[in-house]
Amino acid sequence: MPTTDSAEAIARHLHAARDTLLRELGRVVYGQEETLQLLIMGLLCRGHVLLMGMPGVGKTLMAATLAKALDLEFRRIQFTPDLMPADITGTDIIEEDPATGQRRHSFVRGPLFGNFILADEINRTTPKTQAALLQAMQEKEVSVGRHTYSLEPPFFVVATQNPIENEGTYTLPEAQLDRFMFCLKVGYPTREEECAIVKGTTGGALAEIARILSREEILTLQETVRAVPVADDVIDYAVRLVEATRPAEGAHDLVTRYVSYGGSPRASQNLILAAKARALLMGRFHVDFADVQAAALPVLRHRLILNYKARAENITADDITAALMNP
Repeated sequence: MPTTDSAEAIARHLHAARDTLLRELGRVVYGQEETLQLLIMGLLCRGHVLLMGMPGVGKTLMAATLAKALDLEFRRIQFTPDLMPADITGTDIIEEDPATGQRRHSFVRGPLFGNFILADEINRTTPKTQAALLQAMQEKEVSVGRHTYSLEPPFFVVATQNPIENEGTYTLPEAQLDRFMFCLKVGYPTREEECAIVKGTTGGALAEIARILSREEILTLQETVRAVPVADDVIDYAVRLVEATRPAEGAHDLVTRYVSYGGSPRASQNLILAAKARALLMGRFHVDFADVQAAALPVLRHRLILNYKARAENITADDITAALMNP
C-alpha cells in the first residue's frame, strides 16, 4: 500500500488525468460525463457496474471506449439463452502431439480471461451461466473441472440490461445484483448531444482514442483508493444512511410503507469505497460527506427491495434514497 506522501502525489496525478480522460472519451461518447466518471470510480474500487438503459443510448460504446483509453484487454460477451458456462469460462480439450502421437489435456481460456469484460444483455442468459459470471466477479477466479484459474487484475465487469423487455429474459437474483457496486441509469441525450451524435457518427470514421492510463497505473490507483483516510463521522454517516433503508421501528415513513428489505453491510462498504474514489478524482486525499451523498444513488438503487405498493404508486429506490438524504 502506498505511503501517505506517495498517495497524495498519485491523487494529484489522477486529478490531472481525469479531465484529459473525460475529454478524450468525449470525442466518441457525447454527453454521459457523470456515467463515465462513475464507471472509472467502479474500476478504481475493484467493483463492477450494471448499466440500465434503452437500446441505442451508447452503453456498449461507453464501455469499449473506456477500455481503449485505459489500455485494458477488452472482451465483449453477447449473452443469449443458449450460452453455457463453458462458453465464457473456457473448457478442457484433448490435444494430440503430431510428433509423438501422445494425447494431453489442455485448457482453452474463455472470454472471461480479460481485464475489461462487457456482459451485454446479461439478463438474456440462463441462471447457470449467470452463476459462472458471479464467481468470476466475486472471487476473481473461474473453476473448470477440478482446476481453478485466477483472473489477471484488473478485472472489471460492465453488464448491460434493457429495462423494458421481459420476454425471453432471466431476472438477475438479488444476490447477483448485490455483487454490482453501481447500478447506473443511461438515459436519452439532450437535443444538442443527439445532434452531435448524429453529426459525428454519420460521416467519416470515429475518432481514434489515445491511451491515457496504463494497466500498471490503474493497479496503483486501486491500491491508493484503499489508502484514502476517512473520518469516523463520515463512516458513521454512511452506515446510518444504509441503516435507514431497512424497515424497522422508527424508520422513515417511505421506508416503512414501500421497502421490504434495505441495504446490507456490503452497501455501506461500497458507499465508503466509492466516496474514496470520488475524492481522488476530485484531487483530494480525504473523504467528506458530499462524496458519500454523490455515491448514494448508484450504490443503493439496486439494493432496495421494494414492495408491490411502491410499484403501484411508481415509487423508486432513488426517491426513497433522496428522501433519506434530505429529510
